[in-house]
Amino acid sequence: MAEDPWKQQVEAFGQFIKTQRKLAKLSLRQLAAASEVSDAYLSQLERGLHAPSIRVLKSLADAFGMSPETLLAQAGLLDDDDEGERIDTETVIRADPRLTDPQKEALLGVYRGFVGGNG
Repeated sequence: MAEDPWKQQVEAFGQFIKTQRKLAKLSLRQLAAASEVSDAYLSQLERGLHAPSIRVLKSLADAFGMSPETLLAQAGLLDDDDEGERIDTETVIRADPRLTDPQKEALLGVYRGFVGGNG
């Protein structure tokens, strides 16, 4: 029998959170402190055991310095096609291991400047 697509989405979201935490060079406890979410709960999110609430998504977005829409999309809760292009691009930039953190921030700033000027 095929696996539940929602469970797959929750697991993928957990991997995304873990990747973002590692890219930010944060321990689980540091992310917990920055997001005001318990480290035990964050661990469960990263392992795909729970779907986060909107409050937790917003807290994590703030801690990572990204838009809440980015995490909503990663959690499978945002289907806006117009937002999808921006979210995918920002996610790819943040996940690229060839870029340093300052390079990622600079590239994100330029990208946001271009797409912000087109709206």
